[in-house]
Amino acid sequence: MSQTADTSVLVIEDEPEIRKFLKTVLVGHHFKPSFAENAKEGIKLINLHVPEIIILDLGLPDMDGLEVIKNVRQWAHIPIIVLSARGREQDKVTALELGADDYLTKPFGAGELLARLKVMQRHMRNPVNSRSPIFVNGDISIDFDKRKVCVGGNDVDLTPTEYKLLFALAKQVGRVVTYQQLLREVWGKNAEENNHYLRIYTQHLRRKLADDPMMPKYIVTEAGIGYRLKEIA
Repeated sequence: MSQTADTSVLVIEDEPEIRKFLKTVLVGHHFKPSFAENAKEGIKLINLHVPEIIILDLGLPDMDGLEVIKNVRQWAHIPIIVLSARGREQDKVTALELGADDYLTKPFGAGELLARLKVMQRHMRNPVNSRSPIFVNGDISIDFDKRKVCVGGNDVDLTPTEYKLLFALAKQVGRVVTYQQLLREVWGKNAEENNHYLRIYTQHLRRKLADDPMMPKYIVTEAGIGYRLKEIA
């Protein structure tokens, strides 16, 4: 049996063609989808039967999808993947800041959606608060207890700030983390406007990880949004 067989997904989307496309993709890969055409119906379904993952359109007819994220985050930590046709980067940043776990910009492909769903499933099986003290992602390993980082079996000497930045990305591996979230976690809440700190230290971290920013193996830039530590099998 597929490991996705028991994963229930609630899709809150008002466009019939996208719902049809998502149903084909999800059912074809052994997910159990349910559908809501607006925010009110979606919130009702969430309260009746809590899904394991939510796919949420921001442009709903009766309520902004951002309000749905706020509503859900008041009482639950269900993984939320946002669908957005909005071109403004700030809409994506706001969704992630409010608690969305990831986003896809319309139009999107089935492969991209499935990759994001698999990341959500892995996080469900291995939540951060129960994570092993040893983090392994491709050639990178982090011993959280010893604060020791290795790449390809070789020790990497990181400064405390570089380590905090890598740790913040590793906790959300596979997910985009906004600039503001990283600045708050690494430098504190008063540093949220100092994006140059983040750019400089990300450059340093990439250099020490031997990660080419033009063809990143580990740290991917989500332009105007933040950074993502790629999840590597």
